Amino acid sequence: MTQILDGKAVSAAVKAQLAKEVAHMVLMGQAPPHLAAVLVGDNPASKAYVGNKIKFCKEVGYKSTLREFPSTISQEDLLHQIALLNQDKGLDGYIVQLPLPSHIHEDKVVEAVDPEKDVDGFHVVNVGKMVAGLPTFLPATPYGITKIMEHYGISAAGKHVVVLGRSHIVGRPISVLLSQDRPYGNGTVTVCHSRTKNLKELCAAADILVAAIGRPRYVTADMVKEGAVVIDVGINRVEDQFTKSGYALVGDVDFDAVSLKTSYITPVPGGVGPMTIVGLMLNTMLAAKKNRPTRP
Repeated sequence: MTQILDGKAVSAAVKAQLAKEVAHMVLMGQAPPHLAAVLVGDNPASKAYVGNKIKFCKEVGYKSTLREFPSTISQEDLLHQIALLNQDKGLDGYIVQLPLPSHIHEDKVVEAVDPEKDVDGFHVVNVGKMVAGLPTFLPATPYGITKIMEHYGISAAGKHVVVLGRSHIVGRPISVLLSQDRPYGNGTVTVCHSRTKNLKELCAAADILVAAIGRPRYVTADMVKEGAVVIDVGINRVEDQFTKSGYALVGDVDFDAVSLKTSYITPVPGGVGPMTIVGLMLNTMLAAKKNRPTRP
């Protein structure tokens, strides 16, 4: 029988643990972790994502700061604002919510973030450390995936892992993490993408399938091995006449059909989504611990 990998439940457990850590820090006379978010423009999805992060901060006792800028801000001015955040000694970490307006080069913005405050784990310094297996901030979504695997006792050790998607935000980093010598890792990983031949056959051979291709219900039942673990990273908006809003959120996996074959599967929503924020908050706590003086 398929077991649902409940990201909301795992998030609640991590949230309770972080709240205890924050309470202890305050008791020891230390400031709580401080996370800032940079929001450019008025993209509704971005506003919602940032709002959820601020809510999480409040619930665990973190300090949060929101820096909002109009979509017309120049790249030069945005880089200046990032430089100010880099210099802010009272700030442990911050994120620049993506996507950014088309006139701003995202790569230049990401690389302008101080790696020591890059709690999204996107800077090349942190990516390089991750690949080398060194302690660093891990990309938030892959980090969240590993935490849900650990919670449910799922390991990639000795298993064939197929990652569907090669983005630098999810596909590539999760392929690295699941192949490394880590408690949830030691898998043999195949990364698939739009140019991959025999895609269906490769997916169907996977013991663990991570779907991060950005296409609604792309993974069908005939692409999944009996008893496989399926981790659905996709969040896609599709029309749905039976909902009040007129749309529904679905993953990259045809959940209803695929879940009949799997041993474990993440739902959408409520699976990987909440765990992305967990990854960000764990990185922020790590940054705060680096910045706080140790006491005997």
